[in-house]
This record gives sequence, structure tokens and C-alpha cells, in this order.
Amino acid sequence: MAKLIYSMITSLDGYAEAVEGDLGTGAEDQEVHTFINDLFRPVGTYLYGRRMYETMVYWETAHTEPDQPAHILRYARDWQAAEKIVYSTTLASVSSAKTRIERTFDPDVVRKLKVEADHDLTVDGPNLAAQAIAAGLVDEYHLFVTTSVVGGGKRFFPDGVRLDLELVEERAFGSGLVYARYRTR
Repeated sequence: MAKLIYSMITSLDGYAEAVEGDLGTGAEDQEVHTFINDLFRPVGTYLYGRRMYETMVYWETAHTEPDQPAHILRYARDWQAAEKIVYSTTLASVSSAKTRIERTFDPDVVRKLKVEADHDLTVDGPNLAAQAIAAGLVDEYHLFVTTSVVGGGKRFFPDGVRLDLELVEERAFGSGLVYARYRTR
């Protein structure tokens, strides 16, 4: 059975999306990006909300921009190879291959996807992840913690959920970003 992984860049104070500006420094570093490439290369399916999909669809054409470094080209190829499911009630069409729209997030359908998948899945974006967390679907949490405190925004973990997790891997990067991987107990 495949794992469902929730992973995002988060501020030091736990926000996956800041009210104003970005989440701080660290994630744009080549060492970090290469690590993320290697970590998520085996993922077979990405589960996105509309807003996250609209951010990530950049990778469909990133390889066509001139002078892209090798690590960016590699991530674009890996992203293009994976299946994408976009959960949206408003998105009329998609602009990437291997992508379909689902109008509602059905935990039973995602459970079946996990059972049938040959490769792990990710759920990306705090709103969609909150639904997966509430349904008990997330097997691992991968946090990429920046060096900034942003003071507000959308939290990485939703309010009202208690999770007891086990730290299974951690790594600090020269940029100051810290990676921590947890699994559910």
C-alpha cells in the first residue's frame, strides 16, 4: 500500500502560507531543491487543491525557459511524469498532461487510491491537507522549516486536530532551512 505524504515549506512559527509576503529564505537554495527532487521523485500522484495546482502547473513548461539549471529541469521532468488530481469546484479545465479534476474530496476514494497505487501520493496545500488529516489519511508529514517567523496566515497543521507523531528523519541545510519527516504512530 502506498503512503500519503503531506509536505510543504513552512515558517518557523508553523505557517504554510503567510498573510503577507513569502515564508522566508532557504527553500530556493540549490542544495534544498536537489534534496526535494530526490525525495519526491518516486511519488506517483499529486493531490492538489485549485490554488496549489495553479502554482505547481508552472512545472509543465519550466523546461522550455532558457538557461534553466539541471536541478530545475530534473524537477520539471519528474513532476510531468506523475499523475495529478485537482480537487476544485470552480476549475473548468487543466493545462497539464496526466491531470484530472475531481469536484469533491472523498476520503474513501483516496483510501482506495492508496491501496491500488504502486507509488506514494502527496497531498499538497493546507486546505486540502486539512481534509486528508481529518480523515486520518496522512501517513507521513514532511516539513521544510524556513528561518522566518511570519506571524500569521494558513497553518501547516489545521486547528482542532491532535496528532502524535514519530520523528524519523531530520536534516539541516546550509541555508538554515530544516527538514523534518514524521510518521503517524
